[in-house]
Amino acid sequence: MPHQPRKSCQLNSIALCLSTLIATTAVLTQRNLQAAGPKPSSSKHNPAALSGGDTTVFVTSRHAFSKSLANLPIEKLRDFAFGDRMFTTNWVTAPASVKSLDGLGPLFNRVSCSACHVRDGRGRPPVPGETKLKSMLFRLSIPGKAPDGGPKPHPTYGGQLQDRAIQSIQPEAAVIITYTTIHGKYADGTTYTLRKPNYQFTNLAYGPIGLNTLYSPRVAPPVHGLGLLETVSQKAILALADPNDKNKDGISGRPNYVWDAVNKKHSLGRFGWKANQPSLLQQAAGAANGDIGITTNLLPKDHVTSTQARHIKSPDGGNPEMSDAQLKKLVFYLRTLAVPAQRNVNDKTVKRGRALFTSIGCASCHTPQLKTARHPSIPQLSNQTIYPYTNLLLHDMGEQLADNRPDYKATGREWRTPPLWGIGLTKTVNGHTFFLHDGRARNLTEAILWHAGEAANSQKQFVNLPQPDRHALIRFLNSL
Repeated sequence: MPHQPRKSCQLNSIALCLSTLIATTAVLTQRNLQAAGPKPSSSKHNPAALSGGDTTVFVTSRHAFSKSLANLPIEKLRDFAFGDRMFTTNWVTAPASVKSLDGLGPLFNRVSCSACHVRDGRGRPPVPGETKLKSMLFRLSIPGKAPDGGPKPHPTYGGQLQDRAIQSIQPEAAVIITYTTIHGKYADGTTYTLRKPNYQFTNLAYGPIGLNTLYSPRVAPPVHGLGLLETVSQKAILALADPNDKNKDGISGRPNYVWDAVNKKHSLGRFGWKANQPSLLQQAAGAANGDIGITTNLLPKDHVTSTQARHIKSPDGGNPEMSDAQLKKLVFYLRTLAVPAQRNVNDKTVKRGRALFTSIGCASCHTPQLKTARHPSIPQLSNQTIYPYTNLLLHDMGEQLADNRPDYKATGREWRTPPLWGIGLTKTVNGHTFFLHDGRARNLTEAILWHAGEAANSQKQFVNLPQPDRHALIRFLNSL
């Protein structure tokens, strides 16, 4: 019998072998889902249940945010699986035996994308007993603008605080978070409490941070459905804007225009808590660079300031550390993550909550329905009627939620309206119910109560609702 050569998974071929194994698993998983039976009949009576149109998946498990588009061809699942591997890979310090996956740091926040976006879901602030920021970070800047019009990086600590470092390197700092209790009362006399976060930077390894430092806490947002949001046309988004509040409804919705490193111009921002990223390609490259310390051809320099460079001497993983092919697969994965269907759409209380959501003005910013345009390379994303509950625009959310840190056109009081699809599965997927940009809200009710600024009237109406109506509105949100 002729000798059969053994397949090696060592060195440069290890990623290919593992991705093939993962791809096989993904295909089997997809086939199992397809064999699970027809979609729930409720979707036939209420199209809004199909949150992502034809891409929608009917999954309610802890992996509800991690499935590929329902209409993604089988032959594309290998690319999806390879991108999934890039998302979950733990990068290591260079030099390493697997040269395609080394180059971590020297300063970083976490070692992989999934470390913050656990199961592709929502991050949270530390809970009692935790001393590290597991799925939360702090943007930094000083007054003024960078040459591209964005925030001016801190001269010592750059644009992002990194609380981890490779061996022999000092992390930048640690953060202590405490909370102040705020008491409130509904119109019916029921009391509630909110918690306002306070931040203290300690163990500053590279010098004082300075009293003029602007900082913004950010928990990791969920990443499902991003490809659909990227495919909504600029025209459709701008049609929802009303920067001068011409209709006098108190809602102004403004677009952010940010530096597009690919096209070398300012473009419409649509990703990130302040809509400060124009595309998933730049979002992914920026997160790799700032969060993990991994360079790409788009962002070829480590997130190390000139002040820190005098103290930091460390090997890198090549130039770039993440190849164009790896970045391409990562972005494909982000573009093809599906959104789960809405649940209990015919429940009477859910229907009542939906009506209240509109009548008290929530839908003025959390736009229920959008339509995608044509995607140039993933036709499954094209021409879909979707229900993300966002307009991707900036809104003034009041002084209490302000970070007082401008970000391109976004003021220190403005935030992008986050999509709500899938929000009711946060507890199932991520094991918590912390919401808003800094995770201060311990549940959806508290998230609503923190709304102010342009949302002040809606918040007031919510406070004035009787308890059964408040319950109905929350039940609707939990169905999304």
